[in-house]
Amino acid sequence: MKDLNKKTLITISGPTAVGKTKFSIDLARILNCNIISCDSRQFYKELTIGTAVPSKKELKAVKHHCIQHKSILDTYTIKDFEKEVLIIINNEFKINDYIIMVGGSGLYMDAVVNGLDNFPEVNNQVRENLNSKIKEFGIEYLQKKLKKLDPVYFNNVDKQNPRRLIRALEICISSNKPYSSFIGKQKNIHEFNLLQFSMNINREILYSKINSRVDKMIDDGLLEEVKTLINYKELNALNTVGYKELFLFLEKKLTFKQSIEEIKKNSRRFAKRQITWLKRRENIIWINNDVNLEDIKRNYFDLK
Repeated sequence: MKDLNKKTLITISGPTAVGKTKFSIDLARILNCNIISCDSRQFYKELTIGTAVPSKKELKAVKHHCIQHKSILDTYTIKDFEKEVLIIINNEFKINDYIIMVGGSGLYMDAVVNGLDNFPEVNNQVRENLNSKIKEFGIEYLQKKLKKLDPVYFNNVDKQNPRRLIRALEICISSNKPYSSFIGKQKNIHEFNLLQFSMNINREILYSKINSRVDKMIDDGLLEEVKTLINYKELNALNTVGYKELFLFLEKKLTFKQSIEEIKKNSRRFAKRQITWLKRRENIIWINNDVNLEDIKRNYFDLK
């Protein structure tokens, strides 16, 4: 039950293109509070069009934190994000009753809400070896390796996400223990309330919105943005839907039309994975993307 004497962190999650940005800004204006971005690609100042960064008008309407405040050349981990956000939250709660954290990067949001598990140090050579293996043998190598070393985590992980697979494998190999054995050992005990919303929409409508968003990104100059980043395509920050497909076009491995279709397809797959992940979470309040803000205000907030 909500403690009325505590401040409240409101999280807004949901699949890509569902309408999180607009809803968060509208709600922040009602609550007179700030917004923290929890999109792990919107952190980078070099990535704008392909990451759907809020417009200048939207950023002006409400103060945002963690938007384009890092470079793709910076090292910025989930742990760094967790520390930075908790400082922001504590500072904001000195003057505001609410703050909103919005975005589709579930692991980053989970780090703030639940805390990070304590994993052992990883041998850099192990990581480099795994990266070379995926280039040589493909993602199937990682999948088979993880299934053997940690079948418990293998049954839950997104098997098409190479970063998740490599992260789990480097822990398994470095520690000689299953990755899953380190999960769930630490939970945050917050000095504030949590109110967690997740937005959803009819699947066909969502996919149509995703396709339209990709078309708009192309019209807005995504290809030109990607051209400026071609020399950095090996960076993890650029292993991102919307960028990696256009790199393949620039390398003449896909036609322009094929690269756009790949962006749409991979965006739809990403949205599907986001929804699946969110449905496993506890204490989530599901709302439609066209929810009436007055209903939200009346049902969840103690406002005069």
